[in-house]
Formats: sequence, structure tokens, C-alpha cells
Amino acid sequence: MDKYTGKKLDGRYEIRELIGVGGMANVYHCYDTIDAREVAIKILKDEFLDNEDFIRRFKNESKAIAVLNHPNIVRVYDVSFGDMIQYIVMEYIDGITLKEYIDMQKVLEWKEVVHLTTQILKALQHAHENGIVHRDIKPHNIMLLQDGTIKVTDFGIARFSSNATRTMTEQAIGSVHYIAPEQARGEKTDGKTDIYSVGVMMYEMLTGKLPFDADSAVSVALMQLQANAKRPREINPDIPEGLEEITIKAMQKNPDDRYHSAVEMLSDIERFRLNPSIVFNYQFSSDKRSGGKGESVRKKTKPQYEDPNADADAAYEEDMPVRSPALSAIKGVIIAAVITLLVFGGLALYQGYVSSQPKEIEVPNFVGMTLSEANAANEGKFYFTYVNRYSDDIPPDSIIEQSPAGGSKKMKEGSTIELVVNSADTSVKIPYLNTSIGSEEIIQRLESSNLVPKVFYVQSEQTAMKVDSVYPPAGTEVKIGSTVYVFVSKGVTKKIINMPSIKGYTAEEAVNMLKEAGFTDYSVEYDDNEEGTKDEVMRQNPLQGSAIPEDYKITVVCARGENKEKSVNIEVDLPSTVTSEVRMTVLVDGAIDQNLSKTVIPAYSPYYNLTVKVKDDANIIVLLNDDRYREYSIKYENGSSQMTQKYDFNAPTQAPTEAPQTVTDAPAVVDGTGDSQNTVY
Repeated sequence: MDKYTGKKLDGRYEIRELIGVGGMANVYHCYDTIDAREVAIKILKDEFLDNEDFIRRFKNESKAIAVLNHPNIVRVYDVSFGDMIQYIVMEYIDGITLKEYIDMQKVLEWKEVVHLTTQILKALQHAHENGIVHRDIKPHNIMLLQDGTIKVTDFGIARFSSNATRTMTEQAIGSVHYIAPEQARGEKTDGKTDIYSVGVMMYEMLTGKLPFDADSAVSVALMQLQANAKRPREINPDIPEGLEEITIKAMQKNPDDRYHSAVEMLSDIERFRLNPSIVFNYQFSSDKRSGGKGESVRKKTKPQYEDPNADADAAYEEDMPVRSPALSAIKGVIIAAVITLLVFGGLALYQGYVSSQPKEIEVPNFVGMTLSEANAANEGKFYFTYVNRYSDDIPPDSIIEQSPAGGSKKMKEGSTIELVVNSADTSVKIPYLNTSIGSEEIIQRLESSNLVPKVFYVQSEQTAMKVDSVYPPAGTEVKIGSTVYVFVSKGVTKKIINMPSIKGYTAEEAVNMLKEAGFTDYSVEYDDNEEGTKDEVMRQNPLQGSAIPEDYKITVVCARGENKEKSVNIEVDLPSTVTSEVRMTVLVDGAIDQNLSKTVIPAYSPYYNLTVKVKDDANIIVLLNDDRYREYSIKYENGSSQMTQKYDFNAPTQAPTEAPQTVTDAPAVVDGTGDSQNTVY
């Protein structure tokens, strides 16, 4: 048995069973004895308690989810970062992973793919709008509930988008089957990185296959960078063309060619949902296949030189010519001329060399110029190196200072000058901020450090309007202009209520239950796709057991449809001693049902089966010879019947019969008094 199962964590959480094992943590199904609800607790594995990188990722997950509040994102209730154990308490999801569902179904209907993808994109839209990039979107991290609702989980490697860069190592960040090419290269990631992963999941749901698969993670990563996936309709021709275009656009290698946001992709999906025959006519770079044209061809050519050793033997065999004195004199003159030319040529070359040496000129002053202005004024005389620094005093991209300073000395042309440039790429460390001071002062300090504070108001034990925490923490190096999340306490001012289970009730009943529980903000919505009875509650947000403030907006989703007709069987016990015909009349809610009413002889069939068709609860009355005999109550919800009243049946009075007499003249006739008379006809 696992070492935690059966134990009680911090005197509060009863650990019932291990339900998930991950790379850095295990997940347990637990019961919160204080708030009386089921929860899931993710506990960091013991072997990583001394690993700063894993601890950072673990804390980052809790921080990332803490700023999110969306029905399609798992909620965080509590965190603990002790020396001996670190855990996150989350909403318990009773369902399976989307990966398990895909493995069971193989290929999903396109309508179901649209339904699931829409929920995932809405969750990502909320995360991206809060500056959080998930970076590990895959079906393993998507939980699917029985009602078709999805929950995005596992923000373990999420990053705030202002600082979302990570180097790709041998052990890839995220699953290599779903990561975007820029993530595989270790480049900057943003919302379009998650869009790529959504595209891969759509591809897998529509085709039952991954777009890229190989024997090793490295091979898959290389395919993500270089290879083009087969079109989904080549695998599954039933996929609508418009949905294929949406999938391919989301999976483009170049982030600029993808959807720029979850909202943009949701817009196309909604257009497709309203018109499944739509074609977007997108042009993708992956469609441009090489057809063999324009390829460079290297040709072999015959060497254009002669062998210097060719005919060497023949040259030695020739007779050497005889030199005359005149020829020798001419040769001497020529040699002297050549020597003269060499001497004067050397002098000319030396003077040219001296004149070509760089001149020493005074260092120009570039301070205050923009980079383009400095390059124009330099005219290529000096080389520049750059150092980034930020200042509010001068425009961006302007030169703050230089070394050597302008006019301070003379330097040879081609020397190097260092320029300090006012740049937004400058790094700055988040200052230490005492959370006991007011939020306004903390905001001013962050702004003076050229950082952008974003305030979230949260409930905590901290005094109202005091800062509860800051993320990223002090000392973290970020770019200037980066967002710093300031969590300001609202104090414990709102009543926290456990969400009741309202599924299966009518809309009116559900609203009354919410009022009685103390909630003040709720809305009723209708979903035409739900097949429940009219006004039946099919889904609720938040889920049962969630501890939420009294003013949290609760959504009640109901079915719009009418009740369907149900057939209910009722077995009527008849008076078995009655041998004469009896008229049985059946009333359904006070109205006679002619199809069920008939004449019966109880002695022949002491039990009679009635099949009553109803669309709601109903009352059934059975009359025998116009007298009440039995009453029944039918419950529409479970199709059951129950006898509610039982009456005795008074059999009709019959005259006594006598033995027949032998009459010779005429038969005996019984008159109304019962006396026999002999009548002659």
C-alpha cells in the first residue's frame, strides 16, 4: 500500500486512494473533514523535495491556477509548501482523461470533437487573458466528466507569458507528440503554442492517429520541426473540409500562420458549427510540395588545364640553342630594367601601404541619437557593440551613453565603441516587497522598477487591502515591462457555502435549493442538445461540494424538451369468486380510457394487466360495475406504480335456481315474483 493511503494529512484531509501517478507528483482521492467535501490532492514525490527546479514547477502550478476561475479549469482550494511534504488541494473530478476516452472510441464524431475543443479553447482563452500559457496541452491533461464537461488540469510547466522561455533538453518540456515547433527548439512560447497543441489533439480525435509518431522522443521532436503531417481527410474522408482547415491552420509550423488567439479559433469553430459545409479556403505553406523543378544540378566538366609533366622527357631530348654575345648584352639590359622597376615599384607600394593605414580621428558623440541616426552619422568608420539599459528620460532605442565618450580622445577608424541603448529588453530583478505595507505603496515600487503590477483581490487571512503575496517572488530576474501579479486581500468578508447537488431536479426546485443554501446570484440556461425532461437540471457550475462565496454566480443548465411518453404496467387483482361478467372502467386522471375499459369475468382471469401511457405523474381509478374497486398512483420519473386505495367488490345478487320439473303441456316460466306458473301457448 502507498505510504499516504489511509493517513490523515494535516489533521484535515483523509487520504482514501491513489488515483494518479505523474512524473513529479502523485494524486490522491481525499476527503476534507472540515469543509465536508471530496477533494484531489497532488503531493510532490519525496525524491524531488530537494530539487529546486521541481519545487519551482510545483509552486508555479498552484500560482498559475490560483489566478484562474473558469468552469473548464480545475480549481485549487489549498496549498502547503512544507519541508517534509508539499501538496496542492484541488477540485475532485470524477471522470476519465480525454486520452483514455480517445483510446476507447478510436475516432470521435466531428460534432463531439467540436463540443470538446470549444470547451478547451474557452479554458485557454481565460488562461491567456490572465497572462498564463499552459505549455503542456495534451489529452492526458484533460479530464472528461460523465456529462461531457471537460476540465483542463496540470499547469505544472505553465509560465506567465511575459517570461515564457525555456531551453529544450533531452527530456522535452511537455509531451513531444503535442508540443509546438518553437517549444521543441527552446524558443519563446505564447498562446499560439497552446493553439498548436489543440490542433494536434483535434487531429488525433478526428483520425484516431497522431500526426507524428516514431520510436524515440527525439525523432518525434524532429518531425514536429521538419515534417508535414498527412491531411486528416486522407485518413478519414468523413471529416468536413472546413473542420480539416481549422485543424491544419492550428498546426502550422510558423506561429504567425496559426490562429493568433483562442478567440480567433473559437470564431472559426462557431462559424463551422452553424454551417458545417463552410470552406475557409486557407492557403497553407505546407501545401507547397516540391515537384522536382528548380533543383540545382551539379555537372562534371573536363579539367581546363594541362598536365605540367606531360612531354617532359621529350623537352629534354631537344637540342639546347647556342647563345650569342649580342643576345647576352640584350639580356643584361633587360635585367637591369627589371631591377629598376622593382625598386621604384616597391617604394610606390610602401607609400600606398602607409597612406592606406587607418587614420586617427576624434571619437564622435552619439549620445541622444537613435541607433539608426548613429549608424548614419558613423558612416562605417567605427564598429559598435551594444549594452541594454532602460531609462524613462529619453525615447526607446536612443543612446544613453557611450565608451569612449564623444570628444574624449582620438581613435583609429575601425575601432570599437560601446553604446548603451535604452531598450525594453533590459532585465531587472523584482524588488523585495514587505507585504505588510499597503498595496498602493507596493504598486508604486513596482512601477518605479519599470514593472507592470496587475492586482487580483483574493480572500485570505491577511487584513483587508493588505498584500497577501506577489508573483514572481522577489529576486526573480525578468524583462522590464513584465507583469507582476499582486494578490491583495479582500479579507474574510463573504460567507462560504458548499454547493448542493441540484442535478435531476426541476429548474424551480433547483433555484429554491440555491436560495435556501444562501446563494444570491444564479442563472438558468437551456441546452437544446440535452435529452432530459422539460426543465430538468442536467448540469451545474460549480460542481456539487464546491466551497464558494455566497455571491458567486451559479449557472444551472436545463433541458428544454417535453416529457416523453412512458408505458407503465399495473396488475389489477380481480375478485376470483365472481363467475359472471363484470364491467371494468379505467379512469386516468379522471378521464375514462376507452381502450383500457372492458367487460371481464374475474373467475376466468383473477389478474388483469393494464398498460397505461403517461407523460407525467398520474392517478388511476378502476371501477367494477361503476363502483370504486382500486386506486393507483404512477410516478413518471421512475415509471413505477403503487396501489393507494383498495375497496371491496359487492357481487350482484342472483335469484335461487330450482330443479327443472317435467311438464307435459308447456315449459315453466318464472315471473317477476319468483313463482312458477304453467302457461299454455
